[in-house]
Amino acid sequence: MLGQFDASPTLPVKDLARARRFYEETLGLAPEGDSEMGVQAYRAGGVALTVYESEFAGTNQGTAVTWPVGDRFDAVVAALRDKGVAFETYDMPGITVEDGVHRAGDMRLAWFKDPDGNIHHVGSF
Repeated sequence: MLGQFDASPTLPVKDLARARRFYEETLGLAPEGDSEMGVQAYRAGGVALTVYESEFAGTNQGTAVTWPVGDRFDAVVAALRDKGVAFETYDMPGITVEDGVHRAGDMRLAWFKDPDGNIHHVGSF
């Protein structure tokens, strides 16, 4: 039933002003409309990414957003590093990690957190 619709990530944050600085200045997302009632939407490719103030921010321990960046992986990782983003490392069978970049065969993967602990993932797929 829902397979015909685009899905969009919605992320809880504790402080909308701090989240806006991260999503706009660090990740380079442009806001869509004005933030109202503790909510701000952004355009991310063909979908909207929404952040909203919530007391439950930072409680998800799994990946919240995946960014498939394809052959621009190295440039995206370098740009994020230049903006001060620190990459997470995870111990997973069959995957090697070097300088925050995980490798599984030809695939390269990197994870980072926003200021509220929401986990983002960029991949070379």
